[in-house]
Amino acid sequence: MSITQQYALDLYRAARRGETAPPAPGAAEARALHAFREVRRFRAAVERALGRTDPTGPERARAVERTGGDTGDAAGRTGRPDGRGDTVGTTRPRSSS
Repeated sequence: MSITQQYALDLYRAARRGETAPPAPGAAEARALHAFREVRRFRAAVERALGRTDPTGPERARAVERTGGDTGDAAGRTGRPDGRGDTVGTTRPRSSS
């Protein structure tokens, strides 16, 4: 049974029982996404107030300009926001000559 069929069945049952209709599928996702964005905005404001910087913001753009390329997040970094222990082993195996 698809989610649409289940929703239609739930609507029918609620109407027969005189209950309120259940929320439409996907309605909670929009609220959750909005709440997630609000939390991110709040955290960014707190970080700015504390003088910390966002690694994806203007400082990262300046670092990319300074180094002439990416700062290495894709190669060998876990992306920890606090910067502790985020470098993964980047050594190459020795050649067997």
